[in-house]
Amino acid sequence: MVWAGSLKSKEEEKYSAKHAQTIALRLLARREHSYSELITKLELRGFESQDVVAMMDHLADQGLQSDARFAESFTRYRISRGQGPLRIRGELQQRGVSSELITLALDSEGVDWVELAGAQRCKRFGPDRPKTHAEQARQQRFLHYRGFSSEHIRYCFK
Repeated sequence: MVWAGSLKSKEEEKYSAKHAQTIALRLLARREHSYSELITKLELRGFESQDVVAMMDHLADQGLQSDARFAESFTRYRISRGQGPLRIRGELQQRGVSSELITLALDSEGVDWVELAGAQRCKRFGPDRPKTHAEQARQQRFLHYRGFSSEHIRYCFK
């Protein structure tokens, strides 16, 4: 027979700050997460917002969670996949990273965006230049979707 008091304590334990911290650390062990991402994930699991924020502040103070580290890791990975700065910036903003950290992460990689755009164009469409205006427009749309600016795309076709 289970006592009602023991059920309540198990339920309270399930949503305790310690349990939230354990889940946050498990998520961080898999990959870097932004502050905002972790808060959202923990709130979706039923933890109280004020408890989650206090716990996240504690993790950030200890250096276990860092938006700067997340932004660098995320940027490096997206560059390796051939994505441009506009797309990377937009995705980092969606994840709650500040503009200063985004700019710092993009600048620290030292990428030649025109060269990367050209490499992505060649990978997708081959080394030959487009023969028709329609084909060039198609390739430009592709690069724009990948997150390259109009300036990067323009230089890529010169």
